[in-house]
Amino acid sequence: MKTNKILNIILVGALSLAACSCGEFLNRPNIDNYNTSNFYQNDEQCLQGVNYIYNSPWYDFQRAFIKIGEVMSGNMYWGNSPYLTFTTNSTDEDLVNMSYSLWAVNGHCNAVIRNILASEGPSQAIKDQTVGEALTLKALAYFFLVRSFGEVPIVHDNTELLNSDYNGIFKESKENIYEYIIYTLETALGKLPKKTGGWNNRIDYYAAEALLAKVYLTRAGVSGSLNTEDLQKAASYAEDVILHSGRSLTPTFSDVFRLAPSVYNQTGEPLISWMWTCEGSQWTRQNTLQSDLFGEGFSETGDLWGGWGGPSYDLMLAFGADPLESPESRKNEKDSRRKATCMMVGDKYEYFWTDKGGFDFLRYLYDETYANCPTDKQFQGPCGAQNVKHLYGDSYDHESALGHKPDRMAYTLPTHILRLSDLYLVYAEAKLLTGDDAKALEYVNKVRERAGVDPLESVTFEDIWNERRLELAGEGDRWYDFVRVSYYDYEFVKAQLEGQKRNEVYSYGEAASQYYESGTWAPDPSVTYYNSDSQGPKITPEIFYLPISQEDVVNNPNLLKPAEPCENVRETYKYNF
Repeated sequence: MKTNKILNIILVGALSLAACSCGEFLNRPNIDNYNTSNFYQNDEQCLQGVNYIYNSPWYDFQRAFIKIGEVMSGNMYWGNSPYLTFTTNSTDEDLVNMSYSLWAVNGHCNAVIRNILASEGPSQAIKDQTVGEALTLKALAYFFLVRSFGEVPIVHDNTELLNSDYNGIFKESKENIYEYIIYTLETALGKLPKKTGGWNNRIDYYAAEALLAKVYLTRAGVSGSLNTEDLQKAASYAEDVILHSGRSLTPTFSDVFRLAPSVYNQTGEPLISWMWTCEGSQWTRQNTLQSDLFGEGFSETGDLWGGWGGPSYDLMLAFGADPLESPESRKNEKDSRRKATCMMVGDKYEYFWTDKGGFDFLRYLYDETYANCPTDKQFQGPCGAQNVKHLYGDSYDHESALGHKPDRMAYTLPTHILRLSDLYLVYAEAKLLTGDDAKALEYVNKVRERAGVDPLESVTFEDIWNERRLELAGEGDRWYDFVRVSYYDYEFVKAQLEGQKRNEVYSYGEAASQYYESGTWAPDPSVTYYNSDSQGPKITPEIFYLPISQEDVVNNPNLLKPAEPCENVRETYKYNF
């Protein structure tokens, strides 16, 4: 009988994920089917035993991470993608892979926690720390699950599920799932150390606390109206991280997304990240996003096909950068996030192609003498831009930063899931919604100051809403802002989505190539223009919940039924440690 995806999570303790050493943080055991009898014998092995859950189980979520977070939200245009039109079905490959990935994270975390707790060799401090890390990543997986699918089952313990009717489990309510996430994070906080410097990308107390703040802000509206107590807790947890963690914003916005840890983690801004590696032979431990997000010739590995997608016309307008206007009009733009997010005509990047003196976007497209010019010499960006975040550059960039070369669809660039600037905006929104406009304004302006834009004199909810879009565009988060606000203000998000320009710009390449050849921006408006002919997708309440994988539903029809929530989450799913 075919095994469903959720069932797969109870079998992960028997998975053979062959691996090899690849640097201090990402080391994991070089053995198969390890357990407490042959591993977890000392502190180092305990740390290695948890390292891989920062990458491998998340791998199959990468593509859906972009399609859900960016394409569905209107930040990115991706051709005829069902994510763009809200028509994704339960057999969609990326949705199935995403679902499997998130359930696999949960299962791996459960198995790692059980093994660590049963081990006798490691110190109690390291056992606590690594269990706390696994609990936080488990909570993160459920945070993605509930915001993507709504009601889902809770699989608290793999062994317990093996001994029950695993094809008969029911879904829990959204309220219970958020309570479970909060309970899991609170348990993690009781075990994690507090770091105030020397950050090494491992989750610590303040990273887990930052996630807890964001969860509280999200849960605040799940009942249909805003819960003041949840908002106050979101603000309180965020404030503790801000005041006591020692972290600060990286001075240069674009540095957050570079390869070298000494650059992106200089101030501790990344709080939770997927930490990838391309050393060794094990597939799933590597970042592959550059392949999906940029076009042929950007690197030498022959694995680039993402040029035909890109930042949406609507996102560029939100930055105040209309691709149909002359590139000269952007010479004095203030917001550094635009160039670090949307690569437009006229842009040059000193941190890509450093062996060639930097990357010149138009030369790359049209100058055959300039390195890896694409063979078709076409401007591929469907709306007038290409993606920038999640790019590492060429092989020289990768090797000079990390000491090793990338491979085909295999790079070591981390994917930041939660950053301090996000937390500043969580704090600002929670403060605003509980009546503290002054603190809200202060922290919105801290984010704006780093970006180089003028401070606001006063702040509204919509100001914070827009600031979150500009700050986090391209980072897989925007759709989840729509989801959480839809809980209590459906009409607001409906109007936002219906007001977007989600279509392509016609024949943009003709204007771009003419500009390169002549130095004059003079597109023919009858040829190069935004497609306003077709209407956007229909917005209904149902679009905020993705369908559960068909394979899981076939094996467990209970997943089609409404949730049968337990009465007390903390007693039903108790952490007995």
